[in-house]
This record gives sequence, C-alpha cells and structure tokens, in this order.
Amino acid sequence: MRYCDNNQRVLKWSSEEIVIPYKSPIDNKYHRYFPDFYIKYVKSNGQVKESLIEIKPAKQVREPRKQKQRTKQYVAEVYEYAKNQAKWEAAKNFCDDRLWEFQIFTEKELGI
Repeated sequence: MRYCDNNQRVLKWSSEEIVIPYKSPIDNKYHRYFPDFYIKYVKSNGQVKESLIEIKPAKQVREPRKQKQRTKQYVAEVYEYAKNQAKWEAAKNFCDDRLWEFQIFTEKELGI
C-alpha cells in the first residue's frame, strides 16, 4: 500500500494481521477473520483515528437477488453473503470495543 507508506497522516498500518473470531452461520462453528487493513492515522482536525478496512467487490456486499431456481452459483453467493455478514458484525463489535471504525470499501469507494 504505497498510499499508506507515502502519506504523512498515516502513523501505522498493517495488512491482515488482526484476528477476529466469528461464528459462521453456515456451520455454526467459530472461525478466524483477518480484515484486509488496519490503519492508524491523523484526521484533518488533528484527531488520531484507528480503522479496520475490508475490501470487497460490490457484488459481495449486496444480498443476492432471490431466484426461482437454486443454482449452485446462487447457493454459493448466499453462503458467502451470510459468512461475510457474520464476519463484519464481529468486526464492528471488535472496533466498537476499541473506539475504532470499521469500513467496507468496494470498487466504488476505490474509484475503480
């Protein structure tokens, strides 16, 4: 992440180093979630902020549209969406406990 390395406001960052346990609704077991980025930075008002950031395609952030036929692809999309929702809920709770922010970026936010 050259942006983080070259940005003076970024005090510290890491990639996939924070581990958050979450319970999967698919198998009802606990798993480990590694958010894409942790960033500690100084906002324009001088406040120091810490954030966890997940980067996903927009398609995986939206609930799959219901289909009449349950194809393998549709079932896989539903499972992936449910798993992501469980991960993100755990991440939000993790961040709330630390007064951090949890953000999900898609190609829209990244300008891709």
